[in-house]
Amino acid sequence: MPKLQILEFPDERLRTKAAPIEVVDDALRTLIGDMFETMYDAPGIGLAATQVDVHRQLLVADVSEDHDEPIVLINPQIIEREGVQTCSEGCLSVPTITADITRAERIVVTGLNRNGESITIEADDLLAVCIQHEMDHLQGKLFVDYLSPLKRQMVRKKLEKRARLERETAEVSA
Repeated sequence: MPKLQILEFPDERLRTKAAPIEVVDDALRTLIGDMFETMYDAPGIGLAATQVDVHRQLLVADVSEDHDEPIVLINPQIIEREGVQTCSEGCLSVPTITADITRAERIVVTGLNRNGESITIEADDLLAVCIQHEMDHLQGKLFVDYLSPLKRQMVRKKLEKRARLERETAEVSA
């Protein structure tokens, strides 16, 4: 399976609101497999379709250490939230940056699985954070949006500098 390119902040495509998925078919299941491969390779614990420039309501996650608890959520909706937790979050679309973000401690989310069957997942702790983080992507929101404008601008400048240095290094190597 091909590895997909992950969009990076401040790419405006990350701000696109994802459309609901109408049909669960083999093409979608191929995308799901590609997203898992990309996420594991990155390495990460969650990936929204928006991050790979597919603007459909799909996310994959696996917070297990052995990568043996994959979760697929198509058209996810949070139907219940409880508690509050603050967790240091990172993002494959915002490399090298982490920040403390406050989210619900426990959620109940509904959606469809990779076969188009209705599922309900009760998640807490890291899985709850991961699902909420990825669902934000489907709404065109990034974890840096929870930061102050000043901190967000600092993140943007740091990532722009990183990208510029990578381009210069690639030009020297060529």
